[in-house]
Amino acid sequence: MGSQILPQVPAAKNVLSVLRYIASQAGPVGAAAIARDMDLPRSTTYHLLTALIDDGFVVHLPEERKYALGVTAHELGTGYSRQVPLQRLARFPLAQLVERTKRTAHLAVMHGREVIYVIEERAKRQSALVTNPGVRLPAHLTASGRAMLAAMSADQLAALYPGPEAFATRYESGVQSVPALNELLARIRERGFSWEQDEVTDGFSSLAVAVLDRTGLAVASVTLTVANRPPLTPAAAARNAAEGVVQERTVHLEELATLWLPEVTRCATEISRRLRPSG
Repeated sequence: MGSQILPQVPAAKNVLSVLRYIASQAGPVGAAAIARDMDLPRSTTYHLLTALIDDGFVVHLPEERKYALGVTAHELGTGYSRQVPLQRLARFPLAQLVERTKRTAHLAVMHGREVIYVIEERAKRQSALVTNPGVRLPAHLTASGRAMLAAMSADQLAALYPGPEAFATRYESGVQSVPALNELLARIRERGFSWEQDEVTDGFSSLAVAVLDRTGLAVASVTLTVANRPPLTPAAAARNAAEGVVQERTVHLEELATLWLPEVTRCATEISRRLRPSG
């Protein structure tokens, strides 16, 4: 038995050394730097990184061509912070979402009964929103939070929302009881996305889809925020001005979902893929 284990020790030490090296860096690091500083052959470095990626200890950041700590490192209690690599992995897909839709998008994570917005990619010429990075809002009142709540088990939801006291916020809109929340989350699960209209920012609606890690846990959500009333063409604006018309047509949820949900889902799916070891 000892003869079977001992030959693996040098390789195991190299894996741990590479993992420790990545953990000690201020940010993601390239394979060339790892090979140089660890005095390892380039081919060996890539083999070790592949093994670490397969088990989730390390994630590859394709746009940066660098490597960072992965989710498994956090699960082992190494002090890994999930948000930093999550933000790095999500930023490019989120920017692509905004480029395709010309609408503002956010990435949010759960913290207790609140959501924290960690990325905002603001579309050009779209009004500023209250959901800037670092802002916290009650999860049950936002599309971002509802997407993640809908992915939770009944026991998890009961722990977060044991009774009416859990809904005591300064906000009066939205669901305000456990039965109402459960009913809303059931509708969200059925439709595959969450939403809110005029509940966070008057005149704007949001659609959100959860980001799932390799275990199926909702670790974040992607949200796209759009105006409830579509911009008028110059001709229509001139006609309304001449006729004294100020009311614009309101876009309903079904129309918003038809227009934007495929893109939101595409973005959330891509971030989820990047969180998995095979990514």
